[in-house]
Amino acid sequence: MNNLLPSLAVHYLPQFVAESDLADSTVVVVDLLRASTTICQALAAGAKCVVPCLEVEETWAKAQAYDRREVLLGGERGGQLIDGFDLGNSPADYTTDRVLGKTVLFTTTNGTKALAHARLASRILIGSAVNRSALVESLAPARRVNILCAGTGGQVTREDILAAGGIVDELFRQTSAEHWQSNDWAAAAHREWQELHTTARATRRTVSEQFAHDLRDTTGGKNLLALGYDADLEICAQLDTLAVVPEQNLAQGEIRLP
Repeated sequence: MNNLLPSLAVHYLPQFVAESDLADSTVVVVDLLRASTTICQALAAGAKCVVPCLEVEETWAKAQAYDRREVLLGGERGGQLIDGFDLGNSPADYTTDRVLGKTVLFTTTNGTKALAHARLASRILIGSAVNRSALVESLAPARRVNILCAGTGGQVTREDILAAGGIVDELFRQTSAEHWQSNDWAAAAHREWQELHTTARATRRTVSEQFAHDLRDTTGGKNLLALGYDADLEICAQLDTLAVVPEQNLAQGEIRLP
């Protein structure tokens, strides 16, 4: 093993990696359906920042420190809008006319927990399909990259693995596979993404179209279909549509654009 090479690791769930093993590394948190995509969309639409909160009660408590006209409460429980909140967890909700200049206090079932698990990192970035290329450009100089999948309810989810594989694929394209010392899960996620590419060619779909199709059979995708959020699968499967790299300020906790 060449310890001089930068390291790249994918972790299928937060509980599969100790917080201390993420310390002093660049961590990319991936919750494709939908927290990662929604955070990217909110900031691209002009939100001032996104403040992740673990619990609904914490979100309400933090709101007390703001002028209510300057803050939005967003997120979900069980995939649905939380009673009394302004916005849910659909990226389609986070339009410029709703979020421009606003602070978004944000809590979700899985994504914000994954962010908390990465608290010892030197950098915490938000990763999704929509910001993949911009994200990877910011990762190129890093010496230790950990891609942390949020999962769903403590279970591994294929949607996050595919998204992680897509990020790995782009990272290898922009640098090279030989540039990185990768763990087994990074290699496995990359293979899943390559298989999606192969299927897309066979079905004459674009990669994004095939990704959206495959999401319908994932745990998170089935949950969203049952709740009537079919359109969110299409949004979350789009590749490289947002040139944003949301990063959490480790001292303040806020997620902003550089």
